[in-house]
Amino acid sequence: MKKLLFIITIGFCSATAFAQNVDLRRKIDVTGIAEQEVTPDIINVSISLQEYLDGRKKVTIDQLEGQLEAAVKDAGIPKDDFTISNVSAWNNTWQKKKNPDFLASKQYMLRLHDLNKYNQVLSAVDPKGVQETNIASYDYSKMTELKHDLKIKALQAAKDKATYLLTSINEKLGRPIEIDDSENTSFPSYQPRFANTLMAKEAPVSDSDINFKTIKLSFQVHAIFEIAP
Repeated sequence: MKKLLFIITIGFCSATAFAQNVDLRRKIDVTGIAEQEVTPDIINVSISLQEYLDGRKKVTIDQLEGQLEAAVKDAGIPKDDFTISNVSAWNNTWQKKKNPDFLASKQYMLRLHDLNKYNQVLSAVDPKGVQETNIASYDYSKMTELKHDLKIKALQAAKDKATYLLTSINEKLGRPIEIDDSENTSFPSYQPRFANTLMAKEAPVSDSDINFKTIKLSFQVHAIFEIAP
């Protein structure tokens, strides 16, 4: 009898604890979305210069670099936005002695806030010495602020959705119970047409065909609200 009573007591306690853990609140589960497209205003462009032979005369990397540095300065680009990213044996004395026709190269990184300056810079550099250009990366200067704003708008959209849904059945929105957010940002890739090689150096630098599409940011907020009593 005592054993049976003990089992019944344990069972009652377990049922009570289970009932306490069950969320009996009335609630509504909604999702809000906020999206925006922006044009990149930070473009990191890589430029590769290489020495070349003009008949018997070699146009050196120092000459080409001087042209590039002058062009960057004339375009009003800050010094901090113009850096050397890679060097390919341009000062390799042993290699030059072994092969007098050795053509050295250097790679540079240029940060632009105005894409029109891309053409301005390259048009002032000997096109035969420009081996290749490419967009390394790009970004939007106010990305952090924009993301914060979109998260808030997505949450407000979720709240508005819950409010009008509950209003349609004569219910009122209560306090939020749970909020989760997720991001889906699209950075399209770009490949500029201009890419010189030592075998084909007649491509006009001024006719760049870089045309930036927008960066699409999308935020989704999943929210659970309590239905007011």
